[in-house]
Amino acid sequence: MAQDYVNKEYWVIDGGSTDGSLEILKSFGTSIHYISEKDAGIYDAMNKGLKLIQGDIIGMIGADDFYPSNDVISSVVSAFKSNDTDVVYGDKQYVNPDNPEKIVRYWTAGAYHDSQWLYGWMPPHLSFYIKKTSADKNGPYRTDFTCSADYEWMLRALYKNKMTAYYLPKVLMTMRNGGTSTASFQHRLIANTEDRKAWSVNHLKPYWFTLTLKPLRKIYQLFKSKK
Repeated sequence: MAQDYVNKEYWVIDGGSTDGSLEILKSFGTSIHYISEKDAGIYDAMNKGLKLIQGDIIGMIGADDFYPSNDVISSVVSAFKSNDTDVVYGDKQYVNPDNPEKIVRYWTAGAYHDSQWLYGWMPPHLSFYIKKTSADKNGPYRTDFTCSADYEWMLRALYKNKMTAYYLPKVLMTMRNGGTSTASFQHRLIANTEDRKAWSVNHLKPYWFTLTLKPLRKIYQLFKSKK
């Protein structure tokens, strides 16, 4: 609510919480729209959001994540206006869950080139903003994926469907370490299998080393400092 861009629409997709979340949502009155019902996982919830959103630009934020500054949305809107692209994406930082001031991993996304996908690159999902019309053309997240549907969705948008993208060199999202995408080694193995499936279902062919490089890129992020 502290974001300085006024013309924004918030939808909270809740999976039927019984922990007091609904009471918090209700306290905001009409400033936040929400639904609360059982879903089939994160990507099913995101698909519900995609159907409900009426705004021109779509961005996602996880339940335990937060914007690092109050001008994130206004910066994204300005980037869309200046560059007229389908997508604007930026950087993301991971912080210690018990000490949000301590950055433990910094993801510098870098300028966009199609060929980067072949070398294990992907943009940070929660720092990825897309025009509503482009999201509609790209279709929903695949709910037969458990943890890499975001990778598949962005691969489909940028690499397969050749949507245009602009890199905004700014931290657009802060994530507490230990979420779904960083939960465990076993989870990483599942993600790698689904990463391969992402190329297959889109009838795309990666290099033999593409999906080996993808998790290795995260090691570099552990030693990367914010500029």
